[in-house]
Amino acid sequence: MANFRTHITVAAAGGMLIAYAGWKGQFWPPSQAVVMIALVTFGGILPDIDADRSHSIRLIFNLLSVPVLVLGALLLQPWLTPGALLIACGGIYFCVRYLAGILFSRFTVHRGIWHSLLAGGLCSLLTTALSFNLLNQPEGLAWFHGAATLIGFLIHLSLDEIYSVDLEGARLKRSFGTALKLGDSRRPMSNLLMLIATLTLVPWVPPWSVLGELLHQGSLLWR
Repeated sequence: MANFRTHITVAAAGGMLIAYAGWKGQFWPPSQAVVMIALVTFGGILPDIDADRSHSIRLIFNLLSVPVLVLGALLLQPWLTPGALLIACGGIYFCVRYLAGILFSRFTVHRGIWHSLLAGGLCSLLTTALSFNLLNQPEGLAWFHGAATLIGFLIHLSLDEIYSVDLEGARLKRSFGTALKLGDSRRPMSNLLMLIATLTLVPWVPPWSVLGELLHQGSLLWR
């Protein structure tokens, strides 16, 4: 499979192309270009969140700890004194940065359910829901944020499959087919739980008609 540097480099390059194309197509303003690049890049390392002691899992939980910390501080500020708020924020950071990473490593298997299209859909809808409900972004832009995460996710899975092909020996490696797949055929319960988690996000995303309209507009640009 591709290494961390390859994943993050290719995803960042893909994010730049998408950010530029979306700006030229007037789907988002220039100020959103950096956001799109960041989301595609982040999506490009997300599947390796199940890889124990990898660069990806450390970076992912480092990045997640910051917005969770800010959100926790905003929610707890009216109820706590400054000293108690500082302690609570320290506890939030520790739980996300260290405890969550340890638990995630304990209950996930590398190249399992997180290396699948189902996981990509979950991450995409979660990004869309957070953008729309938590950050109060416009409906169309929230869908684009989710799409950017999904594209990065697909870049990662595709790279892993490409690296599973030995071109010199003209053969497929044992890892072929373990990345770009619908779900985890060896663990049906993982598929069910992730499907349930994905479906619970459906009421929180913007109207699907907005997504359909955006897809229609995009198809017209390519004609």
